[in-house]
Amino acid sequence: MLNHGSHDRALEGMRVLDLTQVMAGPFCTMLLADLGADVIKIEPPMGDQTRHSWGRSGKGDDGPAFFALNRNKRSVVIDLRSEQGKADFMSLVDDADVLVENYRPGVTTRLGIDYETLRERNPGLIYASISGFGQYGPYSQRPGYDLIAQGMAGVMSVTGMPDGPPAKAGVPVADLGSGLFCAYGILAAYVHKQRTGEGQRLETSLYDAALSFTVWEATEYWASGKVPQATGSSHRMSAPYQAFRTRDGWMTIGANNQRLWGFLCEALDRPELADDERFATNPDRMRNKAELAAVIEEALADGDTEYWVDRLLAGGVPAGPISDYAQVLDDPHTAARELTQTIPHPVEGEVKTLGFAVKLSGTPAATRRHPPLLGEHQEEVLGAESERIRAARVAAEQARAAQTVPGGVA
Repeated sequence: MLNHGSHDRALEGMRVLDLTQVMAGPFCTMLLADLGADVIKIEPPMGDQTRHSWGRSGKGDDGPAFFALNRNKRSVVIDLRSEQGKADFMSLVDDADVLVENYRPGVTTRLGIDYETLRERNPGLIYASISGFGQYGPYSQRPGYDLIAQGMAGVMSVTGMPDGPPAKAGVPVADLGSGLFCAYGILAAYVHKQRTGEGQRLETSLYDAALSFTVWEATEYWASGKVPQATGSSHRMSAPYQAFRTRDGWMTIGANNQRLWGFLCEALDRPELADDERFATNPDRMRNKAELAAVIEEALADGDTEYWVDRLLAGGVPAGPISDYAQVLDDPHTAARELTQTIPHPVEGEVKTLGFAVKLSGTPAATRRHPPLLGEHQEEVLGAESERIRAARVAAEQARAAQTVPGGVA
């Protein structure tokens, strides 16, 4: 069910104009909408690209990728290349707190909706841009895709197995990361606006986000002068901390300090490993990581994953299974954390989506609106704006008339 709730919403009163499509930008604006912002999704006549890509849901024209990133928003269709569309858009800008766009740098200037132009109308506007490589720099005009950003920011060089081909991270870290960083920047700018009334411009990129996540890898290079390489599932600085094969599958073990290493030796019924000079200290274990993994997998070979996870946890060793998404989405802990939800939809009946990663006790995130149909809120949004404009014009005319009196100054 939609959760209207009795709580205040953290961002209630914030109005966001969402000019973004596909993933990074819509993820950013959905995070704001989940916390109560009024997000108006401004779509071209054909709609967000994800409405028509990555498979269809079955009943309507919108695809599941659109549902995943656009709950809690209102949709209007505006053709920014038409005079009427530009006028409608500008009427929305006047009362907006935030605008988020993910055009390639330079496009907003050509459309006449760049920050400098809009700031003249609304000095309090927070104008946020997400692009592939940023608004300036040698690569700023390159097209931005998660895959390209992961490759150029180094992520693919350290992902996958040693000596294997380059591999991208399994989830789109550049896309989602830039959306997260942008939301974080918007909230900082919004706090500043509450104090001063001033808006500002902020921007981030897929490249910036992907590189910013590589804190271990950058540190390793600066500290050692050696170029970081792919390590599979193992850690760069401590061992054992990786995935291991069991009799029926795989599990993870995180015995990444001396105390936990001792616990692991006991849990594996191999107490002698604690005194093995190859594995005596973390530097020893890192130097002999391949031998260490082989010894641990030999011990794990006579038991199933579930057995070993339970045994290691009982022994004080961090451990867990490696789950696929069928298992994750059916996990009782996922349910307890309310990390999946079903949203009523006027065409599909219902759609499934992930829940909220952050739990706030006083102003919790909530699902208030289904992912909108294309232009579903056209009259609700632009009709209200048209009425506001007419009211403002009447008030201005009345004010001018009041000043035009005999002997007065017109």
